[in-house]
Formats: sequence, C-alpha cells, structure tokens
Amino acid sequence: MSTDVSADTAVLKALKRIRTPQKQRNREFWLLLFAVLIAGSALTLVQLGALGTVDPVILAIGGGLAVLAFALHIVLRVVASDADPFVVPIATLLTGLGIAMIYRIDIAKSFTGWDAYSTKQLAWTGISLAGAIAAVILLRNYRVLFRYTYIFGFAGIVFLLLPFVPGLRIPDANAAVWVSLGGAFAFQPGEIAKICLAIFFAGYLVRTRESLTSVGTRFLGMTWPRMRELGPVLVVWLISLGIIVLQRDLGTGTLIFGMFVAMLYVATGKTSWVVIGLGLVAAGVALATQILSYVRGRFINWLFLFDPNQVDPERAGYQPMQGLFGLAHGGMLGTGWGQGRPWVTPLAHSDYIITSLGEEIGLIGLFAILCLYMVFVSRGVRIGLAGQDDFGKLLAIGFSFTIALQVFIMVGGVTRLIPLTGLTTPFLAAGGSSLVANWLIVALLLRISDGVRRQPRVVIG
Repeated sequence: MSTDVSADTAVLKALKRIRTPQKQRNREFWLLLFAVLIAGSALTLVQLGALGTVDPVILAIGGGLAVLAFALHIVLRVVASDADPFVVPIATLLTGLGIAMIYRIDIAKSFTGWDAYSTKQLAWTGISLAGAIAAVILLRNYRVLFRYTYIFGFAGIVFLLLPFVPGLRIPDANAAVWVSLGGAFAFQPGEIAKICLAIFFAGYLVRTRESLTSVGTRFLGMTWPRMRELGPVLVVWLISLGIIVLQRDLGTGTLIFGMFVAMLYVATGKTSWVVIGLGLVAAGVALATQILSYVRGRFINWLFLFDPNQVDPERAGYQPMQGLFGLAHGGMLGTGWGQGRPWVTPLAHSDYIITSLGEEIGLIGLFAILCLYMVFVSRGVRIGLAGQDDFGKLLAIGFSFTIALQVFIMVGGVTRLIPLTGLTTPFLAAGGSSLVANWLIVALLLRISDGVRRQPRVVIG
C-alpha cells in the first residue's frame, strides 16, 4: 500500500514539474498582451490629445513591434520554457511608454520622417527585439560566457576606448562617448561595454572570491582586505576616473564603478568593501570637482539652481528649471497624454523624459513606472539568488543593479536629489545603443532564469 502511495506521489510531482513551464509562459502571454494594450492606448491618446485624430500608420508600426515581442514569447516557449515570465512584459511596457512620449514631443516640434526621434526609436526597438530573440536562440547555456571572462574584459575596455580612435569620434558631441561609422550610423559603445564588463566582473570574482573573503585584517568590527586584493578595486576606480576625465562622462564612470562594488559585495559578503567603495567614490568626486570644470558646474547647478548669483537661469539653469516646472505642472494626475508642454525642456525626449512623463501622466503615473522598474530589478535579483552557480548569481544581480543604478541616477538627477549625469533612463529614453544594450540584458536574464530553474523532468509514457 505504501509503495503505491509513494508511486502516486512521484507521478504527481512529475506532472507538476511538466506543467510549471507552460503555466509560466501562459502568465507571460497575458502580461505581455496587457503591456501591448497599455502601450498602444498611450500612443492613441497622444494622437487624440495632440492632434485630435488617429494616424493608423504609427499604430501599424507599433503593431509590428508588438508582433516581434510576441515572437520573443514564442521563442521562449520553445527554447527557454522555464524563463522568468515578468521580465519581457515589463521591458515591453516601458519601451512602449517611452515611444509614446517621444512621439508626443515629435508632434509638438513638427518632426516627421527620419528626422523624428520616434521614428528612430521605433527602428531601434525592432533591432533590439530582434537582437534579444537572436541572443536567446544562440546562447543555449549562459555558463559558456564564464570561459571567456578575460576576453569580455578586454572587449569592454576596447569599447570604452573606441571614441578616441581617429575618424570614429563625433567631434561636436558634448562628451567623448559617441562614435560614427561612415557618418550615417552613430552609437555609444559604452552601453555595450557595461555588458562586457559585467560578464568580466562576474567571472573574475568567481575565480578570486576565496582569497577575497578568507584573508584580511580585522579592524573596527570589519575584515579589511590586503593590498593584493584591493588592487583590482583601485584599478576599476582609476578606469572610472579616466572615463570621467577623458570622455567627460560622469554617468558611465559612476555606473561601472558602482556595478563592480555591488558585485564585489555580493561575492564576498564583506561590508568593508562597501565602505571602501563609498570612500573611493567620495574621493573621486572631490578630486573631479576640483580639477574638472564641467563636474564642478554640475554640482553648482545642483546646490544653487535657484540662486541667480550662482546659476544663470537663461543658460546653465534653464534645462533643470524647466524640468522641475514641468513636474509641478503635471501635479498628481498629470495634464493628460498630448495636453502638456514637455517640449519646453531641452532634451525632453532623452535626458529629461522622466519630467516629460511626469507632466502628462502625473506623479501617480511616474510612481507606477518606478514600480515597474522595482519589479524588474527584484525579478533579476531573485533570478540570481535562485541560482546554484556563483557566476549566474553574480551576473544576474550585476545586471539588475546596473538597471537600478541607472534609474536612480537619472530620476535623482532630474529631481535634484543628486547632481545630474549623462545617462539614459532604461527602455524609456531615446537612444538606440542604450535600447539595444538593455534588451540584451533582458535576453541574458531570461537565459539565466531558464538555466537556474531547469530541473530534470520525469517523462511519463
């Protein structure tokens, strides 16, 4: 009798394991459908609010991108059935809301055709989704990336140095972070570099974690590392400072160093690394403020924005002031899609897209967007914590922290919580290289989640 009960229990567990992936994908389908409907509704409301009519062409293009999103869903059903069901719908919804806002600003400025930022963003969205599909199909086992740890590290440094190659850098750019191929195609190699460096950091920390955690000096209740272990942190710190100095890119330098310190803490569990990281950040900020005029100017704008004796309201202070006025104009509920004046703020489609959205969908709408980011990051952290191998754990948490840090830097910058830096708000802001990089992060998170959840299944037949 007991043998029969045990056999029945084993069969039920096997059936449950077989049904779980299908249930995950069904959940993803309905969430993705909801995301597509919300994004399409936002695009329609923009047209009705700003134009008083509906343009079927833009909706047809948006529908084509929705087809690509569902194509990714179908691919996941076939090759990664255990992948997390929340990541793709959230990324799709954020991308769709960003396109709607960018399109709204194009309408106000009468940008059409290839001159319109929304047209370029739609094209880049198609490329990003296609790249994510290709990455999910081609990368069957994310652990293979561990073999090429140092190659990815070298590639990341090369990408960061590309803007200094003669003939590639765009000369009139404010920061030396853009490269151009033939004058017709421009991208920001630093966005791809952050993915390569995240893979390198994860692989390096897995290889050296034992020495990082087992040795050191006990002081002030914490174990402090030896100089031998501290060396890599100092190297990354110097690379980050070099990016800030040579490329005039405060955002990327902060992002790379912050990502490394976060992954270092996860790998070792030592609070001392966080203290060291914060100390190096403070030292780097103090040094950059003293020797770099543009960094000092950003801190002056942050601290004395409404002091006309410190900041010229018609020049350096104009953009941040207009962004704050736009947020105030939106209030709690917003003016409504197509009813505000977000284009008054310079770079409202990219650096200040958060204030543009805040004006038209209000503080409640912005809170909903931040909740989407919070769920996205929490799912990424959960993927990492569920993993059995240290490499997948560090990689998933590293990617999640990268997205979280970008959101914090941009939202904090436009709301004057911290000084503004030159990064893009993930998935929302106009920018092709950023969109491609973030969707590649989505693909890698999907592959990691499928790998850590996949278990041997009992085949009944």
